[in-house]
Amino acid sequence: MRRFLRPGHDPVRERLKRDLFQFNKTVEHGFPHQPSALGYSPFLRLMAIGTRSGAIKLYGAPGVEFMGLHEENNTVMQIHFIPDQCQLVTLLDDNSLHLWSLKQHSGASELREEHRFTLKGPPGSPPSATQITAVLPHSSREVLYLGTESGNIFVVELPSFRVLEDRTITSEAVLQRVPEDYCNRRSCELVEALREHPKNPDQILIGYSRGLIVLWDLQNNKVTHHFLGSQQLENLYWQRDGSKFISCHYDGSYTQWPVSSDNRQPEPLENLVPYGPFPCKAIAKIYWQTTKNGLPYIIFQGGMPRASYGDRHSISVVHGSQQTAFDFTSRVIDFFIIFSSEPTAEFDDPSAMVVLAEEELVVIDLKTAGWPAVHPPYLASLHCSAITCSHHVSNIPLKLWERIISAGSKQNIHCSNMPWPIDGGMNIAPDPPQRDLLLTGHEDGTVRFWDASGVCLHLLYKLSTVRVFLTDADPNDNMNTLAEDEWPPLRKVGSFDPYSDDPRLGIQKIYLCKYSGYLAVAGTAGQVLVMELNDEDAEHVVDHAEADLLQDQEGYRWKGHEKLKTRDGPVRFEAGFQPFVLVQCQPPAVVTSLALHSEWKLVAFGTSHGFGLFDHQQKRLVFVKCTLHPSDQLALEGPLSRVKSLKKSLRQSFRRIRRSRVSSRKRRGGSGNASEVQEANARFDQDALQEMELAPVQRKIEARSAEDSFTGFVRTLYFADTFLRDSSRHCPSLWAGTNGGTVYAFCLRVPPAERRMDEPVRAEQAKEIQLMHRAPVVGILVLDGHSTPLPEPLEVAHDLSKSPDMQGSHQLLVVSEEQFKVFTLPKVSSKLKLKLTALEGCRVRKVTVANFGSCKTDDYSENDLAVLTNLGDIQIISLPFLKLQIRYPCIRKEDVSGIASCVFTKYGQGFYLISPSEFERFSLSTKWLVEPRCIVDMPEVTSNNHMHKSGMENAARKSRTSGDYGEDERKSGRLMEHALLNDEKVLKEIQSTLEGGR
Repeated sequence: MRRFLRPGHDPVRERLKRDLFQFNKTVEHGFPHQPSALGYSPFLRLMAIGTRSGAIKLYGAPGVEFMGLHEENNTVMQIHFIPDQCQLVTLLDDNSLHLWSLKQHSGASELREEHRFTLKGPPGSPPSATQITAVLPHSSREVLYLGTESGNIFVVELPSFRVLEDRTITSEAVLQRVPEDYCNRRSCELVEALREHPKNPDQILIGYSRGLIVLWDLQNNKVTHHFLGSQQLENLYWQRDGSKFISCHYDGSYTQWPVSSDNRQPEPLENLVPYGPFPCKAIAKIYWQTTKNGLPYIIFQGGMPRASYGDRHSISVVHGSQQTAFDFTSRVIDFFIIFSSEPTAEFDDPSAMVVLAEEELVVIDLKTAGWPAVHPPYLASLHCSAITCSHHVSNIPLKLWERIISAGSKQNIHCSNMPWPIDGGMNIAPDPPQRDLLLTGHEDGTVRFWDASGVCLHLLYKLSTVRVFLTDADPNDNMNTLAEDEWPPLRKVGSFDPYSDDPRLGIQKIYLCKYSGYLAVAGTAGQVLVMELNDEDAEHVVDHAEADLLQDQEGYRWKGHEKLKTRDGPVRFEAGFQPFVLVQCQPPAVVTSLALHSEWKLVAFGTSHGFGLFDHQQKRLVFVKCTLHPSDQLALEGPLSRVKSLKKSLRQSFRRIRRSRVSSRKRRGGSGNASEVQEANARFDQDALQEMELAPVQRKIEARSAEDSFTGFVRTLYFADTFLRDSSRHCPSLWAGTNGGTVYAFCLRVPPAERRMDEPVRAEQAKEIQLMHRAPVVGILVLDGHSTPLPEPLEVAHDLSKSPDMQGSHQLLVVSEEQFKVFTLPKVSSKLKLKLTALEGCRVRKVTVANFGSCKTDDYSENDLAVLTNLGDIQIISLPFLKLQIRYPCIRKEDVSGIASCVFTKYGQGFYLISPSEFERFSLSTKWLVEPRCIVDMPEVTSNNHMHKSGMENAARKSRTSGDYGEDERKSGRLMEHALLNDEKVLKEIQSTLEGGR
C-alpha cells in the first residue's frame, strides 16, 4: 500500500518550484490568420492588421509588437488611426466601433480598449440607416465622421462616442445643390468614401456609390462643389496641394477632377481606363503621388481585363514610361504607400508600397530601380508551403550561425537593401541570451531556417531538396521573366505558393547537429538525405543507397506511392547545406523517426515497417530491422489508401468490444455459487475504489492486442554510449521504440578514428523489451551514474557539457503514451514507474528533457521532463524520481494539429501552430522568457497639427507614464504665461482693456 500513499508537502521544494517554473504564452510568430483590415499611422509609423477572429495587431520597428482582441470575436472591417494620437478606431462587422489606446504601464507601452459604441438610428428605422460604410477621423482629433448605407453622415465625439445630432450631414441636404435631372436619375445611395481636404480641414469630400461626389463645407453646412460621375464609385484620393482629386470606378477607370476656387461646374481633367478598351475589373483603391522630377506615381489596385486576367490579384504602379502590375498569389486585402508626411514638404516622394494580401505581407521599394521587394523582419509567411514538421536547436555556435546567414544572404541578392520602412516605437526588451534556430519542414521539399532567438521570427536561409529528384517542374524556371511587349506587364511577387509539385517531396523529420554542421532530413516517400554545410556553390554526385526494411519477406506487397526518381550524374547546389548521400527506404513509406550521431558518423531512420542504421562516412548500410507484425497489413497500404483502413479499424474496434464482453462474462460465470461471485466482485470493487481514492494519478492500464494496426511503426530512435552487455564495459548503442510497446537495443562497434574508413561499423541486437500494456513508445532516455541525461554528440568535445559519469550504474527511461518507466542497466530490471491518469483518456504526445534555471540564483538549475498530452496539458516531471511537479493547460484538446505541431526547446520554451501560418510561443521557465517589450512615445504636436520630433525615442526613453505629459503641458503653459507677462506691448494692451472696462 505504501506506493499508493501521497507524498508529504515539502515547503522548501514548493518555493523552489516557484523559482523554476512559470507558464506564459509570450508572443505569436508568423502571419496573422485570415487578415481582414489594414491601417497605418504616418505620425507613429505603426501598422495595424485586423483579422476575421477579432484580433488586432500593431507592428513598428523590429521587436515593437502589440496585440488586442475584441471580446465579440467579430471580423475587423476597417482600422483608422486618430491623427497625431496614440489611438486608433476599429469597425467590426457587427457595426460596432472600438477605440484603442497605447498607454504606458511599468515602463512599457500596452494596447488597451478604451470605449466601444454602436450607432443607433431612430426607433423603427431600418438597419441600413446606421450601417457604417466609411469612417473619417478628423484632423482636429475631436470627432469621427461616419458614412452609412442610407447616405447620411453622422458625427460622433471622441473619445466619448457621443453622437452630435445637430452636425449630421443628411443626403437630403446634399441633394439640394445637385441638378434636378441628376437627382431624378440617381439617389445618393451609400457613402463610399470620406476624405478631408489636405489644406483646409473645414472641407471634406464625400463620395457616394452611384458616382456623385460633393465637397462639403463643415462651417456653413453646405455643398460648395459637386462632381457628377457616370460610373459606380469605388474610392477617392486627394492630391497633396488640394487642387485636384482622383476618383476610381467599378468599370476599371479613374478620373482626375479639378477643385476650383469659384463655383463653376467642374469638368473632369482626365478619364482613363488603364487596361481597356475591353471590360475591366473595378479599381478598388488609388494613390496619386507627386515627385520632384514632375512625373507622378499612379498606384491602383485592380483594373485588369475581366476576360483574360479576372482571376489575378494585382496592384499596378505607373511612373512615367515605367509600368508594372504586381501579381500576388492571394487576394489583396488592402495596401498603403509610405511617403513624406512632413506638412512643409512640397512633394509626396513615395518610398515604399506595403501590401497586405490574404496569405502574406509584401513590401515594394519604390526608390530603387526595378522596384524590388523588401525582405520583412517579421510577419513571415510560415505557410508559404504547408508546414509538415519542425525542429528546434538551442544555443547555436557563432561560426555555424554566421555560415547559415552567409548562405541565406546569397539567396536574397534580388531583394532590396532598403531599411525597414515601418519603424515606429522602440524595442526595449533585453538582447536574446543566445542564438536559437527553428527549422520548419514543408510540403514542397524545403527546409526553412528561422532566427528564433527573439520576438521577431526572421528567415535566415531556405534549403530545397528538390534538385536531388526528378519532378515535373524545372527548378531553373523563373516565374518573373516577361517578354518586353507583354501586356499587362504582370510580375509575380511574394513567397506564398501552397501548391507542391509532388506530395512525396514533403519533409517529415529534421535533425541538425550544431557542432559538426551535419543535417539529416527525411521525407514522405522514404527518402533520407544527409547534408553538410558548404560555403560555396558546388556540383557533385549524390551517392545512393537502398534500405529494404521488409528484408524480402514473402506475402507483403506495398500498395502506396512509388519512390521519387533521382537525377543521374552531378547536381549543382547553391552555397549552404548540400546533400552528399541519399538513403532510400523500401517500401517508400513515410519516415517516422530520425536520429543522427555526428561523432560516430551514423544516421538511424525508421518507418512503419522497421528501422535501419547507415554509416554516412563509409556510405554503407550497417543493418535493417523489420518490425512489421504478421497481421499488420494496414502498414503496407500507404497514406494514400485509407478507405479500406477505416473499415478494417472499425471492424477491429467492434471485435475488441465483443471480446471484452465475452471475457467479462466468463470471469463472472466461473466456478462457485452466485453469492461467492457477488462477494468477490464487491470485494474487488471496494479495493479498486480505495486504490482510486489513495492515488488519483495511478491507474490500471488496459493491455492492447498485438494485432492492433501499426504496431511496427517506429516512433523513436536514440543513440547512447552506455552499459548494455555488462556493467564493466560501456559501448555505443542504438535504441528504437515502436507503436506496439517494443524497445529494441543494438550494440554498435564503431572503429577508432584512425581505422574508421578501413573497418566497417558492426551492430548486434542485445535487448528486446516488450511493455506489458503495449502502449506506443514515444521517448527513450539514458541517465548516467549521477542520474543526468547523457550529453549530445560532440557536446563534451566542445567543452559545453561535463563528461557523463561512467562509474555509477546507468538507468534507462522509457516513455510510452501511458506511463514512464525506469529500468536499471544492463540488466533491464524495472526500478520505478509513473502512470498517467486515464479519467479523461490522457496520453503522452510529446516529451523532451528541458533544463530549468532558478530566477533567484544562477547557481541552481535542474533537468526535468516536459510532457505534452493529448488533452493539451503540459506536465513537468522530475528526473530521476518521476514526480509530477506542476501541470499547465496550454492547448485546447480539440486542437489536434496544434498538439501534433508542438516542439519543445532545451531551456523550457515551446512552439505550436495556432493556425497554418502562426506559431504560438510559450515559456515554462521563470528564467528564459522571450516576449515583446517596447515603447511608443506620443510625439509633440504644434497647434496647427504639424508633427515634431519625439523626445522619448531619442534619449534612453525615461519611462514616462501617461501622467507625465500633463506635467509637461503645465510647464509649457507656465513658460508661455511668463513670456507674455514680460512682453511690454502685451501688458499695455491688457491695461488699456481694463481701463476701458471701468
